[in-house]
Amino acid sequence: MSASNTVAKNLEKILTEIGNRDIRIVAVSKYYDYQRIEEAFRAGLRNFAESRAIEAVEKIGKLEDKIRQDSTYHFIGHLQTNKVKYVVGNFDYIQSVDSLKVAEQIAKYAQEKNIVQKILIQVNNADEESKFGIAPSQLDELIEEISKLSSISIEGLMNIAPLIDDEKELRKLFSQMRHLKEKYSLKELSMGMSNDYKIALDEGATMIRLGRKLFENS
Repeated sequence: MSASNTVAKNLEKILTEIGNRDIRIVAVSKYYDYQRIEEAFRAGLRNFAESRAIEAVEKIGKLEDKIRQDSTYHFIGHLQTNKVKYVVGNFDYIQSVDSLKVAEQIAKYAQEKNIVQKILIQVNNADEESKFGIAPSQLDELIEEISKLSSISIEGLMNIAPLIDDEKELRKLFSQMRHLKEKYSLKELSMGMSNDYKIALDEGATMIRLGRKLFENS
């Protein structure tokens, strides 16, 4: 089976599971070359996520004009301040903002480019030392401070759940994220990956981030 047929088949299965829910499938293309993005686009996907700033910009630049212009790009990797200039304006959403320092850099470059950069704040509500993101208790202050910056729009929240099989715990973490989204009247909630996206959907995700579930033979 060709790569494009693999993506199309996997996407069809996922869409059947989703049903009529208003959800955005973000294809995590960070491990795949630009040809695979083009194949995924032809299968019907329009949202793509990358995590390495410089390599991602180069990859996006290789895409066919129509595909590049008609796609939405999400940056999901940990963003260091010295990489912000490569990301602002090249990605529609920066999903991994977890500090005021990074937000200030984003605002600076967005202002220089005369754009409003959409961001999501990454929340580490499982309190995992190995993952980035802020604690829920820090959200009030961070949202208040970022809201003062021009050229930034806080669109929602993002989290990366632990790689566990405990459905009850995952459901609890995703539910907490939904309540935080509602508390701050935000539009987007990016949560759920290939191993747990069905639970994330049940708990109110507006974006799910799928990599191998889309690109690999199941």
